[in-house]
Amino acid sequence: MPPYATPAPSLRPGRRPTVTVVVPTRNEERNLPHVFERLPGDVHEVILVDGGSTDRTVEVARELRPDVRVVQQTRTGKGNALACGFAAATGDIVVMIDADGSTDPAEIPRFVDTLLAGADFAKGSRFRAGGDSHDITRLRRLGNEGLNGIVNTLFGTRFTDLCYGYNAFWRRLLPALDLPDPALPRPADGGKLWGDGFEIETLINIRVAAHGYRVREVASVEHARIHGDSNLNTFRDGTRVLRTILSEFRRLATAAPRPARPAAVPVVPMGRLRDLVAVAPGRVGDLGLAPPFGVQPAFALAGQEAAA
Repeated sequence: MPPYATPAPSLRPGRRPTVTVVVPTRNEERNLPHVFERLPGDVHEVILVDGGSTDRTVEVARELRPDVRVVQQTRTGKGNALACGFAAATGDIVVMIDADGSTDPAEIPRFVDTLLAGADFAKGSRFRAGGDSHDITRLRRLGNEGLNGIVNTLFGTRFTDLCYGYNAFWRRLLPALDLPDPALPRPADGGKLWGDGFEIETLINIRVAAHGYRVREVASVEHARIHGDSNLNTFRDGTRVLRTILSEFRRLATAAPRPARPAAVPVVPMGRLRDLVAVAPGRVGDLGLAPPFGVQPAFALAGQEAAA
């Protein structure tokens, strides 16, 4: 078992884990009926995090599901919304989905079953066998592939879909994620704290892997948004994701002592980052880069377990 990893919590015989679904929202009243209708019947808790909706998002949520828990977002951005929802969650398992209909709640049992089979973190992937996307543009796909390749090279991971926000994990992992405290005030300039934006998904993926938790990818189909417009900006948010990757690489390389490496394993210095960016995502493993920290993540891809 990788360092820092802990086994899945033991459950009483015959007891399924309780599941909390966190749904960040902002003006999604027209999409909620579809999303809530597809939630599995055995979901223990639904937390709707509202980011200042000016429509009937909250009212519709309560009409559709009287037991929904509504949490008001403390700052702005998807990352802050998720952090607020995670802080309020009480289930054994936390599932993060979108409110626009792009992530299918009917897939939740597959994520839960993956965790029950031994994974610590179930990572949704549109690009492994059985997955697909009806929404991603060519530009976003290329950006995702490039960022995916950089992370796999720098951190020794095997992600196939870095920038997809459909994930599930045991709630006990939350301290390791070390997300920005929802209680911190919003910056005076009205901006976001680091981790408050769409970079949250990359931040979570990297930190889960850095702690040596067992990651297993789950094939998922992304659908087109049903109503409204996305808040995602390809260039702005892509830049935030890249900055997050480099920041986490520097942080981990500085904070943890470097382990002794076999002589046969080459180490790629930070100065070669521009070369890493140019590496084709399908060939990043050829570089043989060892992570800059003393933890090895464990991945299971295409249904087979393999230590990274």
